Amino acid sequence: MIVTIQPSQLKGNIQAPASKSSMQRACAAALLAKGTTIIHNPGHSNDDKAALDIIQRLGAKFEEESEKLKVTSDGVQPVSPEINCGESGLSIRMFTPLVALSDKEIRINGSGSLTTRPMDFFDEILPQLNVKIKSQKGKLPLVIQGPLQPANIEVDGSLSSQFLTGLLMAYAASPSNSLSKGEGGLASSVSIKVNNLKSKPYIDLTLDVMKKFGLKIPENRNYEEFIFHNDSSQVSPFGGDLEGAGASYTVEGDWSGGAFLLVAGAIAGPITVRGLDLASTQADKAIIDALMAANAGIAMEAKGIRIHPTDMNGFYFDATDCPDLFPPLVALAAYCKGRVTIKGVSRLVHKESNRALTLQDEFDKMGVLIKLERDEMIIQGNGIVKGADVHSNHDHRIAMACAVAGLKATSEMVIEEAQAVNKSYPDFYEDLKKLGADVSLNNKFTFHE
Repeated sequence: MIVTIQPSQLKGNIQAPASKSSMQRACAAALLAKGTTIIHNPGHSNDDKAALDIIQRLGAKFEEESEKLKVTSDGVQPVSPEINCGESGLSIRMFTPLVALSDKEIRINGSGSLTTRPMDFFDEILPQLNVKIKSQKGKLPLVIQGPLQPANIEVDGSLSSQFLTGLLMAYAASPSNSLSKGEGGLASSVSIKVNNLKSKPYIDLTLDVMKKFGLKIPENRNYEEFIFHNDSSQVSPFGGDLEGAGASYTVEGDWSGGAFLLVAGAIAGPITVRGLDLASTQADKAIIDALMAANAGIAMEAKGIRIHPTDMNGFYFDATDCPDLFPPLVALAAYCKGRVTIKGVSRLVHKESNRALTLQDEFDKMGVLIKLERDEMIIQGNGIVKGADVHSNHDHRIAMACAVAGLKATSEMVIEEAQAVNKSYPDFYEDLKKLGADVSLNNKFTFHE
């Protein structure tokens, strides 16, 4: 698909999309929390669909109703010898340890950029948990066979917190009698030690979802160690014992997708973005701090976040714990007058594209100079963005960044492979249209690999 963005004026109110980080975790928790779960405000991105397909293959059943999903599960009981995670990095990292709860041999696959992402973590860690694993030199597909037996382990948290999310959920769902045993019999506790953990807010989100679904919650020792105590007395917050209690969970509005809407408002508003919880644990809520640092016109109102254009200045921002903010921040920086420095470039290598280089290449076409110096990205903005022919590089966030940057460009912005947004925010272009953006879609140029 080719999308053309003409310079536009935005105005109106828009609802933020459902968070795929929240939605996918809810799907996993619904699989593990035996009983019936109602998920309100479910997402429908490609990653969300992949998560639903996975839990169905692992034994859960779901029915789609008006603005909600009804999920029924008896735990991990695979009904298929294979699961496919699509292009979802969270799904592959979160569901692999959950698949390992079963004693069946399961093949785990994916598509697109996911097939090139490193999975060495599982080759190293899963055998320590009594799980057999075969990989293609640390790449997909994986073939694993459990059952996983929680043990005291130490993991590297520098690549992605998503690996830890999967382990925390798997430990929580594993039968208590599978905790590692010492000389005195059943161990009183089992722990996961973590070195150099990145994106701590995403672990907060994981723990919050686990708590709301009544799963066992570990003791969190400053994000350096998570200890599961051998206590079977935990009660579901929804009433009754854990098994069969069920849950009701509302998927949050997505700060990752909402960040693009907020930046769009700062560039071409005024608009009001609804549905974003200021008390959320989502890491990308930090976009508010960046907008304030840039002197964007922003106000928190009862009906939502209102944002409008102002003379924006350069700023410094540490995105180490929220690397998905790099693309909207680069679009924002292009309209700031002065130097913008964003820290955390090392977190961008293993995304849908190498985002640091992709942002540098695509924004260079717009006349925006980006330098990469060690772990920092430096953008010299001057408030002028040239219209250009750009490419998403099959990366949803690159496509959205280019579209937002095009809203006040000197001429039209043409985005190739623009359908990449379906991964996380399939309604993105329609939402821009609702706000008054001049957006044209040409589907006949869609290419399939």
